[in-house]
Amino acid sequence: MNLYRTHNCGELRESDVGKTVKLSGWVHKKRDHGSLMFIDLRDHYGITQCVIDSENPIFSDVEKVRHECIVTIDGEVVQRDDSTINKDNPTGMIEIRICKFTMLSYVPGTPFAISSVSDLSEENRLKYRFLDLRREKLHQNIVLRSNIISSIREKMKKSGFLEINTPILTASSPEGARDFLVPSRLHPGKFYALPQAPQQFKQLLMVAGFDKYFQIAPCFRDEDSRADRSPGEFYQLDFEMSFVTQEDVFAAIEPIIYEIFKEYSNKSVSQYPFRRISYDDAMLHYGCDKPDLRNPLIIENVGDIFAGSTFTLFIDAMREGKVVRAIGVPNADKQPRSFFDKLNNWAKENEMSGLGYIIYGEDDIKGPIAKFLTDSQKNTLKERTGIIGTGVVFFVCDKEEKANLFSGMVRTKLGMDLNLLSDGFEFCWIVDFPMYERNEDTNSIDFSHNPFSMPQGGMYALENIDPLKIKAYQYDIVCNGIELSSGAIRNHDPEIMIKAFEIAGYPPEVTKEKFKGMFNAFQYGAPPHGGCAPGIDRMVMLIAEEPNIREVIAFPLNQQAQDLMMDAPSTVSEKQLKELHIKLDLPKKSTIKSAND
Repeated sequence: MNLYRTHNCGELRESDVGKTVKLSGWVHKKRDHGSLMFIDLRDHYGITQCVIDSENPIFSDVEKVRHECIVTIDGEVVQRDDSTINKDNPTGMIEIRICKFTMLSYVPGTPFAISSVSDLSEENRLKYRFLDLRREKLHQNIVLRSNIISSIREKMKKSGFLEINTPILTASSPEGARDFLVPSRLHPGKFYALPQAPQQFKQLLMVAGFDKYFQIAPCFRDEDSRADRSPGEFYQLDFEMSFVTQEDVFAAIEPIIYEIFKEYSNKSVSQYPFRRISYDDAMLHYGCDKPDLRNPLIIENVGDIFAGSTFTLFIDAMREGKVVRAIGVPNADKQPRSFFDKLNNWAKENEMSGLGYIIYGEDDIKGPIAKFLTDSQKNTLKERTGIIGTGVVFFVCDKEEKANLFSGMVRTKLGMDLNLLSDGFEFCWIVDFPMYERNEDTNSIDFSHNPFSMPQGGMYALENIDPLKIKAYQYDIVCNGIELSSGAIRNHDPEIMIKAFEIAGYPPEVTKEKFKGMFNAFQYGAPPHGGCAPGIDRMVMLIAEEPNIREVIAFPLNQQAQDLMMDAPSTVSEKQLKELHIKLDLPKKSTIKSAND
């Protein structure tokens, strides 16, 4: 028999009435009613109410207990009075009449109330994360995360994927973020890097003949925190497949993602195959490459309509190379004038000159731009922007990149302000990403996404097409405006690899040296292969309906990439530095960014 319990605190039911039981857990709440004292005892599994009357000789011992003390209670399971039944608690039909009470761990007090749901500062929550994790919502998020990971593993294995772990200590690689470096004691002056992703290793596994690989992979990137991105480390469902095309990769992962979201959420989930949207179309129609498809609003290019109008402001702007974007919002004509004034002020706050619009009412068409268009142009504009009946069309005019970005912001704001977003999970793939982009600081050509991707058109494209017009077999999977993963069909040809990196400024000898393992392996034959890596943390965040990714990670860093609980990063001794042959050259204190900045 277990020394501390016969049952857990979420287990007992009416059928157990009359049994003598032993429970152990934390004192969640204590209520003194004079002649009766109630204790809610909590463990990982739930909460059970325990009761003792003042005539009991151990009443004075129980009376001394405080919140979060850990105790063992022996007693009899009894039926609750009808007036005290709690139907919201699975154990709410019964209670334990205390016969014996043992203090296992006395707690004089805690920095904050575990049972409270009030907001706490992030500093306190992360400093005392072991206490924060006792709170029900956060505790259940970690349970949810564990269950999701277990389910993913099972589904991947059933789909024929083999789980293989790849190294944590590896070489630095240009993945797009800063590496975390680990100095080598045995090789002075040299460093390992923690993997930003298992990119090269999983490709080498395909070269080695493993047809389908996966792992729940830890990844390390020295990048700034965001609501949907944890600084330092994160986990992803990393997988790779041989002898596949882009569509084969999609077909393999879509059912698994769909089933996970259906299994752990009551919301609707878009059916697979998920929508495919080209990068160019995403930027035009949604203003970003991570569109939230719950928002029904679509951005349209309407420059051709204004080209034949008398609205010289847009005509002159288009002569300067600018574009005109429009967003149609059905039924928005009912909004008061103050709604449009606030939008215009918001646009100015975001460094735009304003936000033009045309109102299509039941009886007339009005707005500051309407008078510059013919009836035919107004009707064409209405039709193109999806207005059936009444509504409003909003306009953005600027250089293409800025117009896309701001149109996306307008689309998002209108969707939120007018409560247009549907309730569910809407997935899509963004495909046909540019292979390269122009570095604005150096004016050089850089990889825009994954450098190990296969360019569409292969060697012919690299040798004959403007690099900025080359598309790659790269893709992102997006859910509700959050990127879950990037992936690609890989460049498995060493000659194409040399040429692709050469365009990005890597001489052949540098490529061969920097990616020696992969380049050498490709000399011995690499199959066409590709994969993807949906983020575990982001999937759990979406399913748990949490606004911040730290709410689904047991021990996250804060926004300054610090572990307040373990005091990391921390200084190390001179002895350790000498062993690593390292001397510190620290910046002056005035140049060190404050943790509160």
